[in-house]
Amino acid sequence: MDLPKLGGRLVGVAGHRSPRTTHSGRVAWRAVSSGLQRQQEQQNQYCCGHCRSKRGYGTTATATATPAVKITSHSQTRVSGGSARGSAGYQLGRLKGVGVRQYFADAAPDARTHGQEEADVNDRREKVVILGSGWAGFVLARRLDPRKYRVVVVSPRSYFVFTPLLNDTAVGTLESRNVLESVRGRRSSVEYVQAWADDLDFSNKTVTVEPSVLDPDVGHALTGPREPNEQKTEVGFFRESDKAVRLGGTGKHPVPTFPIAYDKLVIAVGAYSQTFGTPGVRENAYFQKDVGDARAIRKRILELFELARLPNIPEETKRCLLHFAIVGGGPTGMEFAACLSDLIRQDLSKIHPGLMKYIRISLYDVAPKVLPMFDAALADYAVKQYQRQNIEIKTSHHVEELRRGFPNDEEARKNQDKQPKGRVYTIRTKEEGDVGIGMCVWSTGNMNNPMVAKALHNVRKYPVSSAVMTEGQMENPTEQQWMITRDPKTGVLLVDDHFHVTLNTQNAEDGEKGSAEVKATAKAYMKDVFALGDTAKLISGPLPATAQVANQEALWLGKTLNKFETAEEFDKAPGFTFRNLGVLTYVGGAKAVLQGPHTSREGMAKGLKGWIAFLVWRGAYLTMTLSWRNKFLVPIQWLAVKVFGRDVSRF
Repeated sequence: MDLPKLGGRLVGVAGHRSPRTTHSGRVAWRAVSSGLQRQQEQQNQYCCGHCRSKRGYGTTATATATPAVKITSHSQTRVSGGSARGSAGYQLGRLKGVGVRQYFADAAPDARTHGQEEADVNDRREKVVILGSGWAGFVLARRLDPRKYRVVVVSPRSYFVFTPLLNDTAVGTLESRNVLESVRGRRSSVEYVQAWADDLDFSNKTVTVEPSVLDPDVGHALTGPREPNEQKTEVGFFRESDKAVRLGGTGKHPVPTFPIAYDKLVIAVGAYSQTFGTPGVRENAYFQKDVGDARAIRKRILELFELARLPNIPEETKRCLLHFAIVGGGPTGMEFAACLSDLIRQDLSKIHPGLMKYIRISLYDVAPKVLPMFDAALADYAVKQYQRQNIEIKTSHHVEELRRGFPNDEEARKNQDKQPKGRVYTIRTKEEGDVGIGMCVWSTGNMNNPMVAKALHNVRKYPVSSAVMTEGQMENPTEQQWMITRDPKTGVLLVDDHFHVTLNTQNAEDGEKGSAEVKATAKAYMKDVFALGDTAKLISGPLPATAQVANQEALWLGKTLNKFETAEEFDKAPGFTFRNLGVLTYVGGAKAVLQGPHTSREGMAKGLKGWIAFLVWRGAYLTMTLSWRNKFLVPIQWLAVKVFGRDVSRF
């Protein structure tokens, strides 16, 4: 019998009647007390002095008996047999200063501890490793049945961000905690490893990860390969620490990596912010991907007002500092412009009334119209609302550069390293030339994750244990060079309607020539490797890169995996079908626009606009909030802002 269980039963009995009052109780008492004493002796034998002093163990009299307890670790104890003779002079609940509850808390194995060898041996559940803690990864981890699957999430972030409300966080309408959900939870059995996925071995079913606990970039938007922490090491490799990039060379990593085995793997690493290679954007722009970005935006807005209020700042500099540029005419960029306008009109105008004449908000987009996913009537309504708030909508504008310094200052342009950060910036467009601004918020869509672009681009061996051939016949597929199938334009992974990652083998001669059109001679899919969200694209056709899509994909995959026992049954299930629930966008002044679901551009359903759409907007996002804690806190915060205003303290 497991010793913790036995102790637990005796404690329960003792609550009603002392175990010493009956003969059977006295026998059990002696057995448990002797077992506890011998476990203490084993701890004294195998643990160091520091561990004994920390836990409160002291020296005890040694009884002559076969060891009744085998110590496997500090946190695991199992009865291995033997007699239980010896002194029983201990009270139940006391062991040399250590309470029985505390003792059993220390001895009980924690099944959620990652990497616990004995748990791996005894656990018969399938181990599902999920790469990423975004919409797809987080929702899937919570959806999978813990009785059937052991879920391990690998991500540099220990939390999930509710991105639809990130703009509210950036202007102080909500606190950052209101849009976060922890991957770990008090009632969740999900295991978590804070690391970047570094390499995948489909044949051996392992993921090599690199710890990211001390990575300063965690919590901020990534726009591409980050600057290496070490330019060159003695072993001769160049560290390009993306979310996941396979490292070259033959030496060791600066941070030790370790493998994680899996039975099923889900790739849901998301996407990076797209900059189109525009000079200066990565270094000088603000993005809207993570809670760290929202905090930085809020801090910068308040910083600009404080700078502009200083008495020694010239008028022209004030106009530059209080000019806010937003690049991107989609829902994210438009909503941020509306939230920023609300913050300025409702709160900052009362604190800094003398600065209102310098305020300017400009929204740039390369397309001829903003909000292209809405029908013309709703888009026109949104544009009129922005015009009433003095927000300039500049369509068909091409941003060429973003740099530090004043406009038309060629010396500053040539010597960017010498220009101080945090003062005036210049945005250059093809149509207007140089324009002075205080900050630029960049929201132009997504780019492929470097893990998909680089780490999964290498030639792979045919994974015999997991691959299933779909097209082409081969006597020995392991002799061929296989590639993960990806979209030729975006580079994302192509998946079937069950989200299986697909493979293809290519003509070796064409591959060496680097031909842009290399024909696949055979195709296969991996029955235990899946891809979701922005990382994947359905072979049947693309879906919008929205949280709605990622959420539905994760819910479908979790439900289907829970329902079927074998891979064959799973593959026979009906494939995923996206259900369009419509698009919502806040346009400021407690107004919004709602585009209903539609199947074709010609047959668009009529949407809603105004304050009714605003109520639907808030209700929908409140419903989508995943935890009851935030379902309770978010409306309270909205009400507090309505009554007391936003907190504009800078910290």
